[in-house]
Amino acid sequence: MVKICVIDGQGGGIGSTIIKKVKAVFGESIDLIALGTNAIATSQMLKAKANKGASGENAIIHTVKKVDYIIGPVSIIFPNAMMGEITPKMSEAISSSSALKLLLPLSQENVKIIGLSSVPLPELVDILIEAYLIPFIKI
Repeated sequence: MVKICVIDGQGGGIGSTIIKKVKAVFGESIDLIALGTNAIATSQMLKAKANKGASGENAIIHTVKKVDYIIGPVSIIFPNAMMGEITPKMSEAISSSSALKLLLPLSQENVKIIGLSSVPLPELVDILIEAYLIPFIKI
């Protein structure tokens, strides 16, 4: 079974949106893991129907080694992002994971990714699913 983890922090809104849409397409044919930088983010992603979830630095470092895909905002690979919720150890573990990283160009950090158009979150998740998950995950 394909294992996908969704990583988010703060209120978990981005992660929840991703999980709802991915679940709508793949249902229970994938193992969808919510990894929150805090308990609130994890709780929100579990409410969105992730199969399981965990919170904090150790959970993220441990889990990203065992998944096929990592999905989240681009800031999950920036040390000290999300108002410090992404620790340097988390960003290193995520960046170093052999999983394919599908990162949405959303960031509150002082970073601009040149060449991208401004697309609302729901449309970004649709693109992610249609272009990067459906063609590669057999259900």
